[in-house]
Amino acid sequence: MEWAAIEKRLNSLLEAGRHGELRGAMMMLNEVDIAQYMETLNKEQLLLVFRILPKDISADVFSYMSAEQKQTLIESIGDSEIRTLIDDMFLDDAVDFLEELPASVVRRVLQSADPEKRNLINQFLRYPENSAGSLMTIEYLEFRSDVTVRGAMDIIRQEGLDKETIYTLYIIDNTHHLIGTLALRKMILASEDTVLSDIMDRNVVSVCTTDDQEKVADVVRRYDLMAIPVVDKEERLVGIITADDVMDVIEEETTEDFEKMAALTPSEDEYLKTSPFKLALNRIPWLLLMAVIAVFTGMIITYYEDVLSASASVGIILTACIPMLMDTGGNCGAQSSTLIIRGLSLGQITLKDFFKALWKEFRVAMIVGTVLFAFTLCRVRFINGAEWGVAFVVAAALFCTIVLAKALGCAMPMLAKRLGLDPALMASPLITTVVDMSSLVIYFSIARAVLKI
Repeated sequence: MEWAAIEKRLNSLLEAGRHGELRGAMMMLNEVDIAQYMETLNKEQLLLVFRILPKDISADVFSYMSAEQKQTLIESIGDSEIRTLIDDMFLDDAVDFLEELPASVVRRVLQSADPEKRNLINQFLRYPENSAGSLMTIEYLEFRSDVTVRGAMDIIRQEGLDKETIYTLYIIDNTHHLIGTLALRKMILASEDTVLSDIMDRNVVSVCTTDDQEKVADVVRRYDLMAIPVVDKEERLVGIITADDVMDVIEEETTEDFEKMAALTPSEDEYLKTSPFKLALNRIPWLLLMAVIAVFTGMIITYYEDVLSASASVGIILTACIPMLMDTGGNCGAQSSTLIIRGLSLGQITLKDFFKALWKEFRVAMIVGTVLFAFTLCRVRFINGAEWGVAFVVAAALFCTIVLAKALGCAMPMLAKRLGLDPALMASPLITTVVDMSSLVIYFSIARAVLKI
């Protein structure tokens, strides 16, 4: 059944007050779909539908709701309901939820939570923002190395239901240091009397609590992990980060990079839920910066005014070719910077590869520049009717601009990385502006030299 039909059916049951049937219909949906449906409800309907849900799935549905709806619910329900909700949520989901709320609401939630869980949440909230510690959960299975497969299976049956994942087991020593991991599949296929230390994998891949979330996502992607253990500075196991949280990080980092590459101030708010005023504020600083830099472009044209006014026919041709020259240069720079930024993000390119990448982009520029040089030379000569000297000036300037743009598109993101900045800052808008100014200087310098102006 299509989602529109499902939503229509749920709405009809809600409007008719047939709450029992509504509950049964929602039980046939995934928690994500239930949260999606609740996005369409007003405050009164939201509260009603949430209270209809069975307690064993309400926390899961809550974790998939938007920040605005979560806050609306928390402000509408009683303290006892808040306590039940927080107690039923996985710890990392509870922490993520609280990080999105105003301080006054957070205080109420923490006051309502179980004391033990409140202490754990406070501990997690003290980790640096966007660090592995702030992402991790403590709902995982850990075992001593001398436990047998039979003993481990008994523990899994008793505690596994409350854990985020049981597919990977974590083996620790007597001082809680992580010494190995064990896939559930491997343990199930082993003899019941086998000791876990005999079949565990001692080549552990882990991250530290203070590692940035981008590093965590990169490690998980590189080793194809479903979950990754988190250790403290003494290599003691303190939590794990599961694949669903890593996917959220990847989405967040990718969105941030796209916004920076488009000269936007990064924002975590959804587009349709963000006011026009805030959207404008996110764009104005970069647009003002580009506008200020563009002033120099006008100054360059004014400085070389004698070149454009030397001869009416020559000046018209040279002026008409300026947009083509600047656009091509900007596009070439954007192409190179996009590939370099992607390579840096995926770990395919490192700072040690600077000269290797620069040499590759130079060879690409020579090929592209040669093709466009020949095309532009013929176009300006035969279509625009310019003399060979003028055509050569335009084509030569275009060739040099392409080489420069490719070099800047390669070098600037890597330089930003070297300085500890986000390479995405050196994307299309900034590189285009720099290339525009450089291309005009090259253009007019070649015109003066060749045409003797």
